[in-house]
Amino acid sequence: MSTFADKVITFYSGLDFKGILPSGVSVLNPYRTNPQILDIVRLFYKKYYDDNNERYFIAGINPGRFGAGVTGIMFTDTKRLNEICGIKISGIETRELSSEFFYKMIEQYGGAEKFYSDFYVGAVSPLGFTMTHNDGRIINCNYYDFEELKNSLIDFIIECLKKQLSFGINNHVCFCLGTGKNYSFLQELNKKYGFFGKIIPLEHPRFIMQYRRKKVDFFIEKYLSALAGLK
Repeated sequence: MSTFADKVITFYSGLDFKGILPSGVSVLNPYRTNPQILDIVRLFYKKYYDDNNERYFIAGINPGRFGAGVTGIMFTDTKRLNEICGIKISGIETRELSSEFFYKMIEQYGGAEKFYSDFYVGAVSPLGFTMTHNDGRIINCNYYDFEELKNSLIDFIIECLKKQLSFGINNHVCFCLGTGKNYSFLQELNKKYGFFGKIIPLEHPRFIMQYRRKKVDFFIEKYLSALAGLK
């Protein structure tokens, strides 16, 4: 019988976007571009998810260039993957603000093993996107930044949400990271498709670390209080 881990690994192993993206936008798909990432995914999910327990869904926006866009693990940069999860990616070192906040929260929840036994961390779009700035810099691009991009991804997003719900998700409640556009979009989809009984929005880790850093402890407590409300 397939475990939760087996289903997740199969999902990411086959993850690909074959639609048409707006001009200047590129997809971030580490599962296809870096041969060692699927090995990392197998190690991570076999370590924390190799059972048939139900978990609640935590939905981010989409992977970024220094977190899941590199490691293949949501809200997990190489620093946290190595130092906390004990899994090292050869030849790559990244640090991401979102990952820093997320793992501080996980530590206070009771640690990675406890946290991942209760929650599955995904994203509205499991693949990320980049675009080239006028000065040549490559920058992150969220799926909702452009109407054309969002529209091109809707079918892909719906398909991916349905597949992830089949892992063994308790769909009574979903936690949405991002209280603005991500929450609005997920709510709109949920009204139409009934993925979750309700969606609880929480401020996105990137927003907290970039604009509310002095209140990190407050937001960690807000996360923990919301997650504890399930018990």
